[in-house]
Amino acid sequence: MFATFQCVVCAVCSKAVSLKKSRFNSIGFDDSALRLLCWVRYSRSLFLSMCALFALGLGAFASANELFSIKVNQVGYLPTSSKVAIVPASGNAKARSFEVVDVFTHKVVYSGELGKPSTWPFSKETVRQADFSSLNQPGRYYLASNGVVSAPFEIGDTVFNSVHAAALKSFYFKRSGMTIEPQYGWGFARAAGHLDTKVKVHASAASDQRPKGSIISAPKGWYDAGDYGKYVVNSGISTYTLLSAYDQFSQVYKDLPLGIVESNNQVPDLLDEIKWNLDWLETMQDLDGGVYHKLTALRFSSMDVLPKDEKSQRWVIGKSVTAALNFSAVMSFASQVFSDFENEFPGASQRYLERAKRAFKWANENPSALYQQPGDVQTGEYGDDDARDEFSWAAAELFLATGNDIYLAVFRMVALSEEGKKADLDLSWSNVTVLPYVSLYTRGQKLLSEEDFKFIESQLLDLGNAHLEHHQASAYNVSMTEGDFNWGSNSAALNNGFVLFQAYLITGDHKFKSAAFATLDYVLGTNPTGYSYVTGYGTKTPMKIHDRPSEADNAINPIPGFLVGGPHTGRQDKCKYSGKLPATNYADSVCSYSTNEIAINWNAPLVYMLGAAIASK
Repeated sequence: MFATFQCVVCAVCSKAVSLKKSRFNSIGFDDSALRLLCWVRYSRSLFLSMCALFALGLGAFASANELFSIKVNQVGYLPTSSKVAIVPASGNAKARSFEVVDVFTHKVVYSGELGKPSTWPFSKETVRQADFSSLNQPGRYYLASNGVVSAPFEIGDTVFNSVHAAALKSFYFKRSGMTIEPQYGWGFARAAGHLDTKVKVHASAASDQRPKGSIISAPKGWYDAGDYGKYVVNSGISTYTLLSAYDQFSQVYKDLPLGIVESNNQVPDLLDEIKWNLDWLETMQDLDGGVYHKLTALRFSSMDVLPKDEKSQRWVIGKSVTAALNFSAVMSFASQVFSDFENEFPGASQRYLERAKRAFKWANENPSALYQQPGDVQTGEYGDDDARDEFSWAAAELFLATGNDIYLAVFRMVALSEEGKKADLDLSWSNVTVLPYVSLYTRGQKLLSEEDFKFIESQLLDLGNAHLEHHQASAYNVSMTEGDFNWGSNSAALNNGFVLFQAYLITGDHKFKSAAFATLDYVLGTNPTGYSYVTGYGTKTPMKIHDRPSEADNAINPIPGFLVGGPHTGRQDKCKYSGKLPATNYADSVCSYSTNEIAINWNAPLVYMLGAAIASK
């Protein structure tokens, strides 16, 4: 049995090495060493899976999709958390009970009754839930029911530590204009590209002080997604989410070294990473206070180009009211967080606040300046035809940073008027209605009247309860609606978890906490495709992500810690898909930019939710 397993893994590794030469060749790794590295990468999860199959007498050659048809969080569960697996009911009608089995001893450690059959409309599956929440003994297990099993998983206090650090370090690998040195790169070292010290002002962004063709310097920042663009509105919500993680769970991040260039200073690595992007955001503000919408080339590069080899002229393109307000909100929040690090970053906090005020003033003077994609530009648009939610968000953040009631009045005017844009269930880069409520609740109690604070609290609880209802009605135990299955559906799930966790912070009610962390279970394997959608974490993970550095570097495996977008039926990329339904239309293919791309605004809620889980275990 083991010999068969060993041959299978060796064959897989030999195939991988023959197809691609890893970056490790450049530092002296030959093919035999690469096979050893591949063995280390694959053997642990495969061996544990084969042990499970051997114990059940199921043999070694059935497909993983058939054998691992019970869906679990493939990374694992905290001992005190809710633990719910999804067992197929279709074709498994006799199944009434389940067992949790120790991978190493093959002993049954827990048994229980399956829930009633339920159909999830987004995958058209009939399934049963297996609740083993009361099992809190640390160990490595798999779940079995009527001849089918799950992938192996772990229960323990530190199950999320590694994936959390990797998800956060993914931002380091997204840095523009910086060499990723070997000692910090986990084997994914690369030369710097896109220094962005000679960026041109596009006609759409020109002003009297900076006419078309003017040269500005706008270095640093994060590459947005699978391309080399830098976009203010998406960068903004990503930065806000990371700032929220630090603000709410600072104890997690004060002693979390990521192994980055700045790790030896006196600042938490999370804030060092955030500041890399804030430094770039500052350069995106024009002299008149307006904010450029994005910094890109005029069109996307080919997929096989590393940053150092991508030489296209870069431009700042457009100035928009949404970019200005997004910028204002994030800079206001950053001014509060970085006020505690005045010695390390002298003047930064005050500078952020002054920039936020200027951007807000420009937005008020230019409320109809919605972004319009120029005809000669083909990179990501990030268009938004409604800035009311951004006005509400920026006003709330400025009120929290200054205590000035004028900004609170603007928030009230936008959020409470009949024609205002009130908080709703959707949270994305283009719909930030909930963010001012989150900020005002978590940081505004001392500034708000009791009546205002109670109103903010009630709005968040209403949203939390709506998500809770969706969670409780879901056959897959996750708060997702049909509207969540669009581009970046995995981040939609995690953003729902973000809102649910705010309801938990308000009430202390563990039903909100369980529902929030069920969104983590979903992206880590408890979903119809059986993928853990985070690279490098789980038994079945994405290998062919749509990401230019990953495609161009010739590495066997992608950088660990990236969350892919996830399934939906848009098929904008015209790729081939085996599934047709909202929760199954996913392809682990470089071609599939609509389901298998990565993006900073998808990884940010992953970091937040993992930080929340670690902080509240």
